[in-house]
Amino acid sequence: MRKLALAARLLLGAAFVVFGLNGFLNFLPQPNTPMPAGAMTYMTAFMGTYLMKLTMGTQLVSGLLLVSGFFVPLALLLLAPVIVNIILFHVTLMPATIAPGIVVLVLELYLAWAYRRSFAPVLAARAEPS
Repeated sequence: MRKLALAARLLLGAAFVVFGLNGFLNFLPQPNTPMPAGAMTYMTAFMGTYLMKLTMGTQLVSGLLLVSGFFVPLALLLLAPVIVNIILFHVTLMPATIAPGIVVLVLELYLAWAYRRSFAPVLAARAEPS
């Protein structure tokens, strides 16, 4: 079980390090097929704001945390909304290319389950201040 969690953590972390870095350095080739109009409109608007750099920075930092093994639950929490956005983007705008999003979603859910004890305090119904 620990080896599977390690493999999932390293795979998810490496994916987000690569895609986070690509957001700053643009080293991955662009797809040859054009995006649908709705997806192109969304991406054009997204890339023109601070949100693109914020998202790519979050992916990079979270990926590095996952690869290093430090603050893994924090990295998973930071990546959760990013992954939700990836899935919703593909479900609504580009369903044919959803496979990588499903892979990262499955890895995220598995790791959240593997680290579930770390999330118990966050999920407390009635938390008390210290």
